[in-house]
Amino acid sequence: MPNEVDARELYEALARHDGGRSYETIIAPWLDQAQGRYRAWLATAGEFSSWWAEKEAEPEGQDLVRELYALQRVSDRLLLTFQPPSGDPGSADPQPSLSEGEYLDAFASLGMTSFRDGDAFDPFLHEIVEVEQADDPHAPIAITEVLWPGLMLGRLLFNRSGVRIRAGVEHAQRGVADRSPLYWTFLRRHRPTVDLSQGWGSNSQWRTDFRLDYRTSAGDRLNVAGCRPIDGDADLDPGHPMNLSPEERLLTSGVRRELLRHRCLLRTPEAAGTLAGSPGWERDLMPFDWRLPGSEA
Repeated sequence: MPNEVDARELYEALARHDGGRSYETIIAPWLDQAQGRYRAWLATAGEFSSWWAEKEAEPEGQDLVRELYALQRVSDRLLLTFQPPSGDPGSADPQPSLSEGEYLDAFASLGMTSFRDGDAFDPFLHEIVEVEQADDPHAPIAITEVLWPGLMLGRLLFNRSGVRIRAGVEHAQRGVADRSPLYWTFLRRHRPTVDLSQGWGSNSQWRTDFRLDYRTSAGDRLNVAGCRPIDGDADLDPGHPMNLSPEERLLTSGVRRELLRHRCLLRTPEAAGTLAGSPGWERDLMPFDWRLPGSEA
């Protein structure tokens, strides 16, 4: 890594810090060192191109996709105070450690731009945090409140905006869309999360790749480093065998596409009765290399 600082260092400093004023005491000094080469290095990820393919062959490309993951973990920790309580009586919910303005200033100094975009719901931009169930089961998803802003690094989505929504059960089910495991995510205080760092040691966990989603003039490109297309007949394409687990095969292709787009399930699957025979199946899915056809660079 061609830099004097790294995001793992910042994350671990924040995790050790048990007092207030984390922005002034920890984040701001780190940001002072992260200008220049570090910021320019991050910016190379902002353009939709084949740079990420270098991660298999070139150390710098590999380092960058993992540095973005480490920086996302920093964001996850900082966003905890904007999220609903955990609901666990034995859990100590975090006290506010920084304001929204400080959060935005921190990532703006790294070249990112923020968005709130509280009009039409868009799974590329919005993470469902809480669901109000509409009486009409067919009512589409509508945003009722924005809880935290999202961030873009050029054309690359860094972090989605957290939103409360109102929707009919046919579109988003309360208790599923807002409480089922959230994939490609390290930490939320109000719901379980699943990413590929979990279960690994203190060093190996940081060799996790950041999910690369781009918004381009030609359309959205989701998980562009993924290798298995999951749209329609592509599930059966012998050139791209899905190798789905038995539990994943019980999900319809539409549900698998929703899981890729929303990073979580939206409703109880039709095969819930059969899936109940595999305890913990909700956390054991492996969508990390799925992509939609056309989502490669």
